[in-house]
Amino acid sequence: MDPKLLEQYGPRESMEYDVVVVGGGPAGLSTAIRLKQRAQEAGKEISVCVLEKGSEIGAHILSGAVMDPRALTELIPNWKELGAPLDTPVVEDRFLFLNETGATPTPSWLLPACFQNHGNYVISLGNVVRWLGQQAEALGVEIFPGFPAAEILYDENGAVMGVATGNMGVGKDGEPTENFQLGMELHAKYTIFSEGARGSLGRQLMRKFNLDDGRDPQAYGLGIKELWEIDPAKHKEGLVIHTAGWPLNSQTYGGSFLYHLPNHQVAVGFIVGLDYSNPYLSPFEEFQRYKTHPSIRHFLEGGKRVSYGARAITAGGLLALPKLVFKGGALVGCEAGFLNVSRIKGSHAAIKSGMMAADAAFDALAAERQRDELVAYPAAFEQSWLHEELNKARNFKQWFKKGLTVATLMTGIEQKLLGGKMPWTIHRKKADHECLLPAAQCQPIVYPKPDGKLTFDRLSSVFISNTNHEENQPAHLTLKDPSVPVGINLAEYAGPEQRYCPAGVYEFVKNDDDSERLQINAQNCVHCKTCDIKDPTQNIVWVTPEGGGGPNYPNM
Repeated sequence: MDPKLLEQYGPRESMEYDVVVVGGGPAGLSTAIRLKQRAQEAGKEISVCVLEKGSEIGAHILSGAVMDPRALTELIPNWKELGAPLDTPVVEDRFLFLNETGATPTPSWLLPACFQNHGNYVISLGNVVRWLGQQAEALGVEIFPGFPAAEILYDENGAVMGVATGNMGVGKDGEPTENFQLGMELHAKYTIFSEGARGSLGRQLMRKFNLDDGRDPQAYGLGIKELWEIDPAKHKEGLVIHTAGWPLNSQTYGGSFLYHLPNHQVAVGFIVGLDYSNPYLSPFEEFQRYKTHPSIRHFLEGGKRVSYGARAITAGGLLALPKLVFKGGALVGCEAGFLNVSRIKGSHAAIKSGMMAADAAFDALAAERQRDELVAYPAAFEQSWLHEELNKARNFKQWFKKGLTVATLMTGIEQKLLGGKMPWTIHRKKADHECLLPAAQCQPIVYPKPDGKLTFDRLSSVFISNTNHEENQPAHLTLKDPSVPVGINLAEYAGPEQRYCPAGVYEFVKNDDDSERLQINAQNCVHCKTCDIKDPTQNIVWVTPEGGGGPNYPNM
């Protein structure tokens, strides 16, 4: 805690729990639910709370999504009877390879198992998470939305002892306003971190406990999504379409999804691997171009765009998974990187990882342990179906560095012919931010202007994400060195932050003397974390804004 604030306001109030969970997504809520289930079965009382930075549970949840219900069935076997919003079974899979004007479909008999979705459901993950929140509260979990965990607390032995929420009512100048309120400390015997991809506290834990030593650098993708209402005549509930190829070149990893939901809605999205090399590339603009392809335009023309959002995903898989535990806590879900990028699915992995962490924490509490390493969690993972699934997909992302043709061929060999039991492993050497080339070595990309019907600009997109931040607060997008954006990023890389951000947060503007400066429009930020990942100098650091800020996604 800041000594100045301590002197002026005194110590923060604190609350004691057996387990504190940071993040109210599928992993965090499943952790909390499983803990309470185990306590109920054993006739014990344990206290569990969940902190969520969004204004409500589900507000910041963004995913495709097609959900494998396997883990949910393990967690809550009677989820259908309890009204879980998994209402749309997948009825058809299509996988298309796009060129600029045409599409080549893959015959169903050639599709590897990772691209087959029989038995899965097209969902709004935000709505599933809202339902999980209700199940957690019914079991006695305390949920605090609008309270971001801003600081990790350590005890005298260096173990994590909980977190503190951010101070409220701090002005742009960093000084307390008349509405100032100190954050609250939440102390726990174990603290479970489930902030999603590139969690701000998770990054600190990685450094402090060297959790990624000996692992491949984590790989990320930027997922951009829109929700559309389309012509009922073009709608087929439960249809799932994935594509690869155009508009990206064969050396750039990426692909798309188009999922037919109920009520004549489709979720359309595009994922770009953040290991791309050309600083002129704009994932947002590539997504807009993608929608103009005849095979995609067909579904959207005459429809209406309802919502927009963006979020980074972890794509490194098993080889990039960090050590999962440390003194006093654990990482679960996309905080650790459990997403199976070959299946384009992470919610089932998030739920399963949360359950395994919860089992380890409950058994430790029952043995009257606290703030040690929950070694039973990684041990359980090693023996789980989730480990087996991720092991089969361990090379998927790495093949794409060799181009789309090689990647397609080798994925087919590994997944279709060998059933994921390949005798080789390909390692990744570079982090995503190290892959960007100087602008002088790259070809500028000219993107068409948006038409306002099928393609759109960033600001109109951010508007329908319902993003808002309290204006009088310090910017949560911070620079280690203010001279770097112009001196290095603009000079050497043509200012890539103005292109990789899908929300128009970063723009280079002219000063009166004709020099340039980076302007940060933090109000626009949709919390995707791309800047924290892709900045070539790693000069941008994303920290939590005041509670409740950011997007408010409906049905996303």
